[in-house]
Amino acid sequence: MIQFKNVVKKYKAKTVIQSFSLDIESGQLVVFIGPSGCGKTTLLKMINKLIQPSSGQILVNGTEISTMNPIELRRNIGYVIQNTGLFPHMTIKENLELIPKLKGERPEDIAKKTIELLETVGLSPQEYLHRYPKELSGGQQQRVGVARAFSTNSEIILMDEPFSALDPVTRTSLQDELYQMQRELNKTIVFVTHDMDEAIKIADKICILKDGDIVQFDTPENILKNPANDFVADFIGKRRVWNNPELLLAEDIMISNPVKIHAKRNVLQAIEIMKENKVDSLMVTDKSNCLIGLITLKSIQLVNRNATIEEVMERNVLSVSDEANLLSVLATMNEHKIGYVPVVNNTNQLTGLITRSSILSALSSQLIEMEVAF
Repeated sequence: MIQFKNVVKKYKAKTVIQSFSLDIESGQLVVFIGPSGCGKTTLLKMINKLIQPSSGQILVNGTEISTMNPIELRRNIGYVIQNTGLFPHMTIKENLELIPKLKGERPEDIAKKTIELLETVGLSPQEYLHRYPKELSGGQQQRVGVARAFSTNSEIILMDEPFSALDPVTRTSLQDELYQMQRELNKTIVFVTHDMDEAIKIADKICILKDGDIVQFDTPENILKNPANDFVADFIGKRRVWNNPELLLAEDIMISNPVKIHAKRNVLQAIEIMKENKVDSLMVTDKSNCLIGLITLKSIQLVNRNATIEEVMERNVLSVSDEANLLSVLATMNEHKIGYVPVVNNTNQLTGLITRSSILSALSSQLIEMEVAF
């Protein structure tokens, strides 16, 4: 979708972007973040030719943008900035309809889309269509700015710190709405921010920049768990993973090799396996390692020692997906008042076991790693 190929930007003797290469896939929300002066806004503005690179290429859908008419290019790219950029002498309706009209879209389609977009960003069309920007609060103006970016029907949306001047409540609300809009409309969004919490909340991928170069480009989860170097670890903040427990997945906190038994074995063998491994329960799996049941020492103590496991096992076993996050795992355990829960993959194969002890162990391990890093 968007490709940077060896892009360099110089201002006289100062190089602000250094041989920058990056591929942004269609439908992704990619965040550029880094210290002040790292080049994130410069890179954003290069995409719609507000800034020209000194050398290198930028391609959109395989076409080098240097060959494209700037006006046509910008009409097909949504753009949201911190102060909204709304035309003060136009009503909200006129602001939203300007680009679609310039592109020659049908009036009835424009009118329908305008109403839908206002509703999507949480503004009543009846109340706001004919107001002027000065009659709206800062948060309401920014909602209109987001709606206008999406009104172009473009595949690409550029957003330059659009929520940084808003109060925390309004900002959180707009972040949620942007995330939902992107999932529904599948746009490719390049978003500049200086706020790591914001980046983690909305991004599919985060590009951390320093001195005009990429330090790490990865998913929020991987950046939090595996920072590329000390700069990244310092930039994302000490113990930030503790502020984002939803990024810790079951596979990160589970015991990878839970003690298990085959359904065809007998109760006596099960008791011996429990004693040997110092556990009081066993996961029961079939020959494909699919979870089919559970037995506990308490449930089989008075059972005939020659009975097979499949005859005495509990079949309705609660489990969680290996992609479930820590919050949902804890919610499941608390709701059902259980101290452990097996973990399965998408084909119901047993991949691990989560206990309250394994959760504490995983969190303690992460804390120790972070303390060592700092």
